[in-house]
Amino acid sequence: MLMQVLVFRVCISRTFPLSCDKSEVAKGMKLYDTAQGKPIEVAPLDGAKYRFYCCGPTVYGPAHIGNFRTFVLQDVLRRTLEISGLETYHVRNLTDVDDKTIKGAIAAGKPLKEFTADWTAKFHADCEALNCLPPHVEPSAVEHIPHQIAMIEDLIEKGHAYAGQDGSVYFKISSYSEYGKLSKLDTRELDLGKTQNTRVNNADEYDKDSLSDFVLWKARKEEDGEHYWESPWGQGRPGWHLECSAMIKEYLGDTFDLHGGGVDLVFPHHENEIAQSKCACGGDFAKHWFHVTHLLVDGGKMSKSLGDFYTLADLEEKGYTAAEVRYVLLGAHYRKPLNFTLDSLHAAREALGKLSRAMYDFTEEYGDQEDVTEAELKGLEDFGLFQEAWNVLQFDLNTQAAIGKVFAQLKRLRGLNAEEARVSWRGLQAVLRSLGVEVPVYEATPEVEVPSEVQELANQRQEAKAAQDWAKADAIRDELRVLGWEIEDSHSGAVVKEIN
Repeated sequence: MLMQVLVFRVCISRTFPLSCDKSEVAKGMKLYDTAQGKPIEVAPLDGAKYRFYCCGPTVYGPAHIGNFRTFVLQDVLRRTLEISGLETYHVRNLTDVDDKTIKGAIAAGKPLKEFTADWTAKFHADCEALNCLPPHVEPSAVEHIPHQIAMIEDLIEKGHAYAGQDGSVYFKISSYSEYGKLSKLDTRELDLGKTQNTRVNNADEYDKDSLSDFVLWKARKEEDGEHYWESPWGQGRPGWHLECSAMIKEYLGDTFDLHGGGVDLVFPHHENEIAQSKCACGGDFAKHWFHVTHLLVDGGKMSKSLGDFYTLADLEEKGYTAAEVRYVLLGAHYRKPLNFTLDSLHAAREALGKLSRAMYDFTEEYGDQEDVTEAELKGLEDFGLFQEAWNVLQFDLNTQAAIGKVFAQLKRLRGLNAEEARVSWRGLQAVLRSLGVEVPVYEATPEVEVPSEVQELANQRQEAKAAQDWAKADAIRDELRVLGWEIEDSHSGAVVKEIN
């Protein structure tokens, strides 16, 4: 390999328009709010610390790349807020008790705590590999069952919940008039007057057209085995939706800045959270709702049967790095579907290589740049050549446009004076840190003699590129690889190198 991966951390389905100009971001960061259907200003309610909650993983198996698209974009949001100068307080839960975890523990013949601990460790390892910052607090559902029982008692006392004939406790949707507001459901479709004691749903997760009263406490069933807890309503366990509400109240209170998750959680999970929390606690709950759109694989839904259900480990076994996976996950705006392909990982490798070479060339021309600490980057006001890249991150977290604007400026990194170089270097570091992009360190290799036939092919490829004959250029690149050579493009030209 020509490059050794080394982290450059300090040295380096809405219709609202995704573009912006500098005037739009001058007032601070704006981010689309699902509830209001438009970007709104991002500012801490207390004027000091931005407090937000993200729905975390259900730890019954490895998280897949679709899950990690959401976690990576949440990480970019946090990083961008912190580079802008805001202090953050990030809470992300672990679902370690639900239908899936109990079933998985029984099948594995392990205690629930041991089973979920193993998968939690795997999730943390994947997050670290993908350069995701750990949350400030990571509560687990099992650790907060007393909090959930107390919330159910409040809901029953206030007339929002009731014990069903099956021994479970249910939330009465008809008791909350604003149910469906987040997901823009027509309340006439909810048939609110017919739900109590007649239409209930005991599943943790259910179809999106199921509009029944949902379970808060699930009565113990034979298939649950020894996985149950005592409660005023008998043995059982909390429902999935309740877990987040109880942990949010514990760590963020009744009103906080932002709630995030995948777009698939808008209904019913987040609708149910809102109903539970507002009815039990009062307050405004989340001021801002941040949802990430789903990921496609080869143009379709990810599927184990089709062989395209990818975890990070699956892709690493195919020879790709976590840094390349993260780069691909940033390649589309978070409110647009991302089509993940193996070819996109090839493109990510080439893009990171180009970025690495450009940064190497920069230091060759201007000398080694000073290490820039995280503290020095926070609140940076002048991003130099990379101001526009920062601006589009500030306006609705447009990672795709930010990456494009970074590459658009690489070719202008020559002929700067010392101050311009210093400012632009800091601007580049700030944007890369916000994106969490890990740039491989470029390793200059001794020049080797290029065979005449290889050089001729390289010249033909340059001619094809100049004529915008991309198919021919790609074909020649493939031919060179067969011969053991590759072309590395940079803003200073193309370099032919032998593949080691």
